[in-house]
Order: sequence, then structure tokens, then C-alpha cells
Amino acid sequence: MIALKNISQMFDNGIEKNQVLKSINLTVPEGQFVTIIGGNGAGKSTLFNIINGNLFPTSGSIFIDGTDIERTSHSARAAMIARVYQDPNFGVCPDLTIAENMALANSRGKWSLLQWAIRKKDIAFFEEKLAEFGLGLENMLRKKASLLSGGQRQVLTLIMATMQKPKLLLLDEHTAALDPRIAKQVMSITKELVEEQNITTLMISHNMSDAIAYGDRLLMLDRGEIIMDVSGEEKGRLSPAELVTMFES
Repeated sequence: MIALKNISQMFDNGIEKNQVLKSINLTVPEGQFVTIIGGNGAGKSTLFNIINGNLFPTSGSIFIDGTDIERTSHSARAAMIARVYQDPNFGVCPDLTIAENMALANSRGKWSLLQWAIRKKDIAFFEEKLAEFGLGLENMLRKKASLLSGGQRQVLTLIMATMQKPKLLLLDEHTAALDPRIAKQVMSITKELVEEQNITTLMISHNMSDAIAYGDRLLMLDRGEIIMDVSGEEKGRLSPAELVTMFES
């Protein structure tokens, strides 16, 4: 379970102040998949940066399973929180092979045990994980990640992010850089991975159809505040056109 208590973020460049988040309160129970929408400057990326420790909030607290992590470093949160970015290049080490990337991901939270030697049983495990999604990646384990397409890299990143089940998965517009056909495929794989492992997930999206179709709950941020929080039948009754109208109002 993740809980945000009165999270605020003020940026001050010495000339002007900009309050990006205003007393955000949010509780997400274990296993819930929450989609977050909002216009540019609404505070979505700032919220993610605060959750995964890239940025400390001006005020407020962050709890995961009842433990306050608000002043815990980004590196210390890596064992608990996985993040998939919009740019497919951010999730992999391009000069390492698929197998080497997966070996690193499989060691998340167990850094003292990290070994560069990849054993036969590791290869078999990696092949099994990749084969589930029918993209042929299991036959490319010795290929450098830099040689993969954007869609292949994003699927690899998703698999790596969930190999060691995180307490929280952050999906930061992770299909925005992909063409519609590949984006649809990546969203299908996302849904499968999240549901299979019951992973608590927050997903930022600018795709209104995806925001409605995926997840258990939908939030809208506007000027640093949560202005909509719907789930269940109420969420299911929404249409993309209605969400666009809310953006423009």
C-alpha cells in the first residue's frame, strides 16, 4: 500500500515561485492499478519524481506499507519501486546484451549478490520469461539492447521492471513514443504483467481511451490538485470525449 500525505512541491528560482503540487493526499491499496491523466504542467511527472526519490517534496510524507520513505534516497527505493519511462532507451543498458540487462534486473534489491557470470539456469529463466509474449526475444538473448526496436526495448523494460516484483510500478507515459499498433501490444503486455503479479501500479497517460480501458481507478490532476478520482462503474461510464471536455474546462 502506498499513501501520500499532504504532498506539496514549490519551485523557487529566486525570482518567482511556482507551486506544482498542492497538498496531495492519495492512498492506493495493494494491487490497485491507477491511471493518472492531466494536461501539461498539471504535476504528474513531479509527482512520480517525488514518489521514486528523484525529488524531495517541499512538505508532506510518503508511506509504503506503513513506512515513511519521504527522505529515503532514490537508490534505496530501487528495491521497492520500478519505473518505466516514455523513452524506450531509458530502461535498458544499450551496450549490454538482453541477457546481461535481465541479469541486472533480476538482482534488484540483492546488489551484494550480483555476479556477472550468467548461469545456464538463468538463461533458461530469461528465455521462459521472454517467450510468454510471442515477440521472439527469447531467441535474441545475446543481442545488444541497442539493436532492438523501440517496442521491443519497452517490452524488455517492462519484463525487467517486474522480474523481481516491486512494491510499486510507475508507468510514465510508457507507450507515448510508440506507434499505435505497438503501443496497443505493449499495453496488453502491461495489463498481463500487472494482473498476473497483482502489482500496485500508477500509470500516467495522455491516451484517453487507454485511461478508461486500463486500470481500476482514474485520477485527473489539474494545476497540482486531484480534481477527479473515479473507479468501478463510474469510471466505466466515462467516454474519451468527456475526458477531453474536462481537460478543456
